Amino acid sequence: MHRVTAVIDFCYGHRLLNYDGPCRFLHGHNGRVEIDLAAEKLDRNGMVVDFGKIKRTVKEWIDREMDHRMLLNRDDPLIPVFQERGEPLFIMEGNPTAEHLARLIYTYVKKLGFPVTEVRMWETTTAFAAYTEPWTES
Repeated sequence: MHRVTAVIDFCYGHRLLNYDGPCRFLHGHNGRVEIDLAAEKLDRNGMVVDFGKIKRTVKEWIDREMDHRMLLNRDDPLIPVFQERGEPLFIMEGNPTAEHLARLIYTYVKKLGFPVTEVRMWETTTAFAAYTEPWTES
């Protein structure tokens, strides 16, 4: 099995609704996404996936949709305030946790047809959440 990892960095702000800790307040992160891709056989160029293709699709999507934006729960009462002021938002189902972001990115990468096996969303340099689909017997 061949495996490669693409790394994408981006900056974002968020807050968590119905949370007692300090993350209930607006704050920002320098996030890092690690996307693991795997294949039994390499393509005709000797690659699992061309890193340039990942950059053109996944990185551009993250840069366009999430980089330097407030990531907010769709129920966040601040959404109209930000919208009124023209602030860039990315609205999510549920809280914009590292766990939800890892799953969201995994789902997007898989939808594009990449052979994704795991996505790790680093919220800080010392903490990440990972998402992979459950193993099922064939």
